Amino acid sequence: MNHLKHLSVRAITLAAAMLPSAAILHAQTAAPAKPMALQTVMATLGRDMQTVTGAISREDWAMVARLAPDIAHHPAPPLSEKLRILGWLGTDAGKFRGFDAQVHEAAAAMGEAAARGDGQAVITRLATVQQSCLACHQAFRKSFREHFYGQP
Repeated sequence: MNHLKHLSVRAITLAAAMLPSAAILHAQTAAPAKPMALQTVMATLGRDMQTVTGAISREDWAMVARLAPDIAHHPAPPLSEKLRILGWLGTDAGKFRGFDAQVHEAAAAMGEAAARGDGQAVITRLATVQQSCLACHQAFRKSFREHFYGQP
């Protein structure tokens, strides 16, 4: 009996000693969520928007006119990713698409205004693009990151 007691104490000690190692191993092997294509689309849009803002400050209407269609017609993620996102959005998919449509329309109008050299209209349309982006981000970004990446 004393032999069994000694064996069980030894097994418990060994198991307790291995737990931190197992936790560290799990933390090291747990792969972070793979970035989605939407992340690349958003990064490109961010760079284009910064370039447009700089071009406006220089009154470089040709640059704004060149970039506006890229903003208006930004690429969509692959179909499989789009379906995952739409599934997550559920009944809010229409709201999400509405923000995207607002960006499309305002960016296209911004490009047309830039082609005419109408700086005031360019700035007005840029503001609409930015307001649509901000509204979408405020409505969805935090919960999107939590759902797809496990981060706030």
